[in-house]
Amino acid sequence: MKIAAGAAVAMAVALPALPAAADTPDERPDVPVGTWLAARTQPAVQLTSFTYTGTVAVPTSTINQAAFNRLVEQATATVASGKISSDERSIAKWLFQQIAADVDTYLASTTPERTVEAEVGGLCTGWWVTPDGYMVTGAHCVQVGETELSQLFARQALAKFNQQDAKEIISGLRGLEADEEIVKLAQQIYVTFNTNHMQLRNLKQSLSVVQSLPGGGVDKTAKPVPAELVSVGESYPGKDFALLKVNGQQNLPTVPLGDDSDVRTGDTLYISGFPGLVTNTPFFSLESKLEPALTEGPYNAKRTTQTGVPYIQTQAPSYHGNSGGPVFSKDGKVIGMLIAGTVSENGEASESESFVLPVGIIKEKLGEKNIKPAQTTTTARYNEALNDFFRHYYSDSLPKFREVQALFPNHPYVAKYISDAQQAISAGKDESPKPILLWVLIGAGVLVAAVIVAVLAKVLRGRGRRRRHPEPSFVQPPPGAMQPPSWRQLPAGQVPPPAQGAYGQAAYGQAAYGQAAYGQGADGYGPVAYNAGGYGAAPYGSAPDHANPQYGSAPDHANPQYGPGPYGYPAPPHGQAQPHSGEQTRAVRYGQFTPPPNDRPS
Repeated sequence: MKIAAGAAVAMAVALPALPAAADTPDERPDVPVGTWLAARTQPAVQLTSFTYTGTVAVPTSTINQAAFNRLVEQATATVASGKISSDERSIAKWLFQQIAADVDTYLASTTPERTVEAEVGGLCTGWWVTPDGYMVTGAHCVQVGETELSQLFARQALAKFNQQDAKEIISGLRGLEADEEIVKLAQQIYVTFNTNHMQLRNLKQSLSVVQSLPGGGVDKTAKPVPAELVSVGESYPGKDFALLKVNGQQNLPTVPLGDDSDVRTGDTLYISGFPGLVTNTPFFSLESKLEPALTEGPYNAKRTTQTGVPYIQTQAPSYHGNSGGPVFSKDGKVIGMLIAGTVSENGEASESESFVLPVGIIKEKLGEKNIKPAQTTTTARYNEALNDFFRHYYSDSLPKFREVQALFPNHPYVAKYISDAQQAISAGKDESPKPILLWVLIGAGVLVAAVIVAVLAKVLRGRGRRRRHPEPSFVQPPPGAMQPPSWRQLPAGQVPPPAQGAYGQAAYGQAAYGQAAYGQGADGYGPVAYNAGGYGAAPYGSAPDHANPQYGSAPDHANPQYGPGPYGYPAPPHGQAQPHSGEQTRAVRYGQFTPPPNDRPS
């Protein structure tokens, strides 16, 4: 019972302080907000595309001769009045300018009809709101009005026809060498005429989301995956919202929705999306094009359109292609969707004026379709793994990243993080804290060792007592008997020279209770067992691999609060026995045991 109680006390004292509880999994590590936010949200932000295909038909044009003759007469009168020069080049330019201003007066449709298969489309940004494939984007990212659609097809499909028709009308100038200005004027005539008389047939629309293939990586293995249009609102300045569904999806990464009240004027907003200045340029690789860009800027003001639709004005830069992209608060929650921006006369976006549809409208539209945003284990584990990664807990992050990869093999970034974490571990950069279980096992091992040593000490103490010889009685011998040797008659308290016998220094001196048993020996309770080897410097004290400044009595790690001993008590001198509680240490004198003075109660 005494051993068990003593072991319990030893356990309580010897166990080191367990590592402090880790930060909550969702708490941001000590990295910039943008770095943390981009890493968490990028997997859910996807490049979207809409495509229209159809047959473009335009008639052949011919000059309305009567109208053209009247125009020639006007030209002659204008030259005569001196309003234009009389050279052929000046007259030709004047004629083309008049025709381009009113093409249907001077040109007429005729046969044959000309046709061409054409395809037009655009790129935008979308983001997953449910793990099974519901995606939010802008209304103008999924549909185009008739006028705008005709203009897109005209620019895409009619260029060849416009050039051919312009050459024919220039050839009627009877040998006049056309300069660049005349060519442009002639082409503008047919751009207008062919666009006005163009017909679209067999028009088909398709929507898709660009996803990476199994194995991860936003790279050249990505391909468009068909998407279904579930709901669509009105284009800007209306409630510019659209909901897509990609079938056959599970465990998709998502982003959480916040509230309109999460942000106010002056807060920093973060826009994620795919700017057209990257996706439309031939200079960047496909890998580069498929990684969203993050921009940030202040919340400037809350605006309301004439129809009562609220919008947020922000200075966070945005460009064509960013439309439909999520806008985040510093906490990583969606507070709106990028819809529009002001554009200069030459078509360049203004970085100082971007307009965001508030998240309240997005929630309203999702509710109309009974769609509830959700998060799966994929996103939760990925966010936890990212936090570990940014804290340099690389070995802790690896199993979580691998779980994400198993849950969602198409994850675009997790494979890279796994590789980076493995390289960091190999380079010795891992700072993962030891698990609590390891500390408990170490403490339990120390407890077991303490019990074993205590038992061994008790056994050794018992054996030592059994070896003690009975006390001889000094009876006065009868006359004539041999007197005992003089050394037996020494007065009590006189110290003779040390003996080297069986019970001398080796048996009960430094070996039994001295340096070996309780002193500095390898198996005792001295500096090796409880100080340098037991609970002192080796497991939790000052040994190089397990040093803990709170425990042990090593000189470099002594705790001034508890003193230099193993547990805060003064340490006994090296080689000297530690007195047992309630019992005086008996002295050993010249191979014979001499009892101490009888100063204890019987």
